[in-house]
Amino acid sequence: MYHYATVSKALEELSQKGFTIDFNIQEDRIINSPDDFEIVHVYRYEGESDPGDEATVYGIKSSTGEKGIFVAGLSAFTENSAAMALHEMSIKGRQAPDIH
Repeated sequence: MYHYATVSKALEELSQKGFTIDFNIQEDRIINSPDDFEIVHVYRYEGESDPGDEATVYGIKSSTGEKGIFVAGLSAFTENSAAMALHEMSIKGRQAPDIH
């Protein structure tokens, strides 16, 4: 599910839904074991005038039931980063359209 909001609004909404762990400080867990995580919510913020202001806030759940957030700015999407692992997870989670 994608939402468009400010980063602070996304963090507030996710906190109200029980997403309280800061996975940014546990980035290695996501990089080393991406299959242990599920993306539940994705919030995107697009800067009005500067593309560098773009950010993505992920509401993620671990296989052990931990619910938390990961905030990725545009510069966070580098090879072998947690942001890239989450981005790839969100792409894999999309179903291909039915073509008849």
